[in-house]
This record gives sequence, structure tokens and C-alpha cells, in this order.
Amino acid sequence: MRFLGIIPARYASTRFPGKPLAILGGKPMIQRVYEQVQKSLEHVCVATDDERIQAAVKAFGGNVVMTSDRHTSGTDRCYEAYTQASAPYDVVINIQGDEPFIQPEQIGILKSCFEDERTQIATLVKPFSAEADFEKELFNPNTPKVVLNKNSEALYFSRSIVPYIRGDKHTEWLKKHTFYKHIGLYAYRTDILKEITQLPPSSLEQAESLEQLRWLENGYRIKVGITHYETIGIDTPEDLEKALKFLEEKK
Repeated sequence: MRFLGIIPARYASTRFPGKPLAILGGKPMIQRVYEQVQKSLEHVCVATDDERIQAAVKAFGGNVVMTSDRHTSGTDRCYEAYTQASAPYDVVINIQGDEPFIQPEQIGILKSCFEDERTQIATLVKPFSAEADFEKELFNPNTPKVVLNKNSEALYFSRSIVPYIRGDKHTEWLKKHTFYKHIGLYAYRTDILKEITQLPPSSLEQAESLEQLRWLENGYRIKVGITHYETIGIDTPEDLEKALKFLEEKK
């Protein structure tokens, strides 16, 4: 199968303007993401609407595609970039531009989901540790939770805690059940990618502000791979400071 990795990157982030160009250990963040993705994908490109990001990607020798500034999601930006590809691909992998520590093994897990010809869309989850801080992690609405069926497909994504453990104190929930944290990586068969970008926003999506609920609500299946690697997404300047500390500790 032919896989195309696309990294959507925009400059105008509300919480962290210019985030893809923030310097992390001497390199722009977008370069760190790109280099990590290259370890497991032969074909990679950045999809952006900003000439500053385009220039930065070209400066480190990466592939970059200019896309519309009207896209409301990374999925839509990925599809436009895919339509500009010079060769056919079977699957597009959407890698967040603020995940500089994405592991090649995680992309490998996504790729393996498509060994099943029934897989339409794939994503990743990470089990919460039984020792995790309930308030800071499981109760955090910025960390979406996922419920799986027996076929390792997503039943539902929520900013709330799902499932609710009846009859036990919430401080014991992590010891009673395996809860899953969503890792925001997606892969789509290219025909499915085209279809889902034509769907209107759904009621569940609007309620939770989670785009993937639009796909579930319209009957698409999302295969889920399980990873045990922790990722460090960077949404704010404070997150960048944490990432810099993590980078220093790795040396």
C-alpha cells in the first residue's frame, strides 16, 4: 500500500500564533515533526496556508503544499493537499504539526490497521495509567477519552469521562477500568477522506467540539490502534517550555 503523510500547519493559532515556527532545540517545531515522520514514511509533505511556514519547510529541504486559508479543520487541509499529489496513494496519514515527539512506532501502528481491508479510518489511543492523576488527566476536558468495541473500533469520543463507573468513588475509577486517551493522529483511505470532507457538521461534533464524531454519526468506522508512548502536544507557549524540558532530559 502507498501511504502519504501530510502535516497540516497554520500560522494563525488562537492560543499560540506562529506555533509551527517556534524554535525547539534549535529547530522550528514543524521541522522536528517532519523529521520524525520521515523515519517511518517515505512520502511526506506539509500542508499550509502561510508563506512563512512554506519558506521554513523549503529551508530545511522538506516538501510543502500551499492550501486554502478557508479550511476549518486539518482533515479538509489534508484532502486539498492530497488532491495536489503527483502520484496515487491508498492512505493519507494526518500528523498534527504540534507533535514533535511523535514516534515512528506510532505511525507503524496506524499503517498496520489497514492490513484489514475493512478499515476506513484509523486513529490511536493510549491507556491511562492506574496511577494517573484523576483531576489533571482523566477529568481534563482537553484530553478526549475514547470507548472501544471488541473489534478495536471507536464507539464514542468525549471530553467527559466515559464510561461512568457506577458504585465506586471516582478516585478508584482508574483502578477499576482501562480508560483510553485519544492521540490525535488519523489515517484515512483516500476515497473515505474525500467522502468525509463533504459531510456537514453534526450535532455530536458541535456538542463536544470533536470532528471525529461527525464521522461516527454518519456511520463510518474508526479502527483504533493502542500505543504506550506518551506524546507531548504543544498548544500554548507553556507547553513549549515543557517540551524544551523534555528534550533536555532526553539528551
